[in-house]
Amino acid sequence: MFKRMKEDVASVFHRDPAARNTLEVLFCYPGLHAIWLHRVAHALWIREARLVARIISNFARWATGIEIHPGAKLGRRFFIDHGMGVVIGETADIGNDVTLYQGVTLGGTSWNKGKRHPTLEDGVVVGAGAKVLGPFTVGAGAKIGSNAVVTKAVPAGATAVGIPGRIILKEPLDSADAQCAKRQAMAEKLGFDAYGVTTDMPDPVARAIGQMLDHMHAVDKRLEGMCGALSELGSDYCSKDFPVLDDHDFEALKGNMDGAVGEVRPSIDDAGARR
Repeated sequence: MFKRMKEDVASVFHRDPAARNTLEVLFCYPGLHAIWLHRVAHALWIREARLVARIISNFARWATGIEIHPGAKLGRRFFIDHGMGVVIGETADIGNDVTLYQGVTLGGTSWNKGKRHPTLEDGVVVGAGAKVLGPFTVGAGAKIGSNAVVTKAVPAGATAVGIPGRIILKEPLDSADAQCAKRQAMAEKLGFDAYGVTTDMPDPVARAIGQMLDHMHAVDKRLEGMCGALSELGSDYCSKDFPVLDDHDFEALKGNMDGAVGEVRPSIDDAGARR
């Protein structure tokens, strides 16, 4: 038991840079308290002491703002950050090294008995306010963006964002790196940074802008080739300068898009609001 508790404390330091020392973690992390109380309630639940288990679960909800049904199964090094408003249903099954942020619901979509809640495999990250509803599996290493509503299976390593949840698969590492480099070069040329686009946690708006940059990059290459051919024929058409782009216009556009995307996309690195 104490080994598991030490693992839980270590996982906080590993996933939350705001954690300063062990005493702070022990006394000031309600997610940790909710998990420990759940383990007691779950042990009673599987021994048929259902009423006492529910009483402990209800006390944990009152004390931490986190509701975990005593029938739910939690893996090792499970971490609930901030935690207020988290709800985990009776038949939910959570693997090892899973992270949930505040306002997450692992719920059901029917009143039928049996498996009604999702299964989260190892290493899943669920962003703040997300709703994962139904008896399906979220694959190992998958991420669910903040405020997403997911009602179907998510493949391992994929990302689900939006309402309803849209599945975005990771690109192969080599091609992703090359694509990011192209987009960054074009963004710098325009004086506009497309939100630091990454393939780890994409969102629909940033992805669309990334595709626009890809298209513009291809057009730019084609124009360079045409200008080279015209120059060889003696034309001075390509010696004309392009119109100047106003940096202020791009800054205003970036500010507007950041405000819109902020409602959809999670924190890029860990899909949750950090302290």
